[in-house]
Amino acid sequence: MSENKENAPQEQEKDTVQQNSEPVWDEVPETEKKEPEPELTEEEKLKADLAALQEKFIYLQAEYQNYRKRAARDISDARSHAIADTLTPFLAVSDFLGMAQTAAEKTDNLDAIKQGLMMIIAQFDKALEEMSVRKFSAIGEKFDPDLHDAVGREPSETVPEGVVTKEWNCGYKIGEKLLRPARVMVSSGPDVPAENDPAENDPADKE
Repeated sequence: MSENKENAPQEQEKDTVQQNSEPVWDEVPETEKKEPEPELTEEEKLKADLAALQEKFIYLQAEYQNYRKRAARDISDARSHAIADTLTPFLAVSDFLGMAQTAAEKTDNLDAIKQGLMMIIAQFDKALEEMSVRKFSAIGEKFDPDLHDAVGREPSETVPEGVVTKEWNCGYKIGEKLLRPARVMVSSGPDVPAENDPAENDPADKE
């Protein structure tokens, strides 16, 4: 009996320790719950959409202005390059013209002047060829309104009607595109004398 009494306090202490060691769940704070955000009204949604569209519009407007500036700059650069590429071959022609003028002032040799002019014409034709421009002649060709500009008609005993007899200016093409038509005279065929008016030969009129 005495042993049971001695062990009783020990068991009570163990029970107390076990009770004290158990977590006290009631003391743990509950997690704070977030309150749901209030739902936007239809007017607020429309205002938000409008603000987003306005911001996008401002961005696109700035992009468009930048595009216009770039396009204008590109066009200007392209025009400058095109002018430079076109004029460069003719600089040599200008040089030859200056040399011909100087030579003409110092000499009376017509053959030398003629030779200089032929060199200038050859250089000019070379410059045109570098740009894919070619001359075309119309003499002896049938008149073509798409290629020829008729300045007049003249009778001809040897050239059929509708055929070019003379050429005032040659024509020019770049590829298949017409740059300038040839200015020409066109044959009207043999010159047929006008028949006499029968009334002029009527004896009754003379009386």
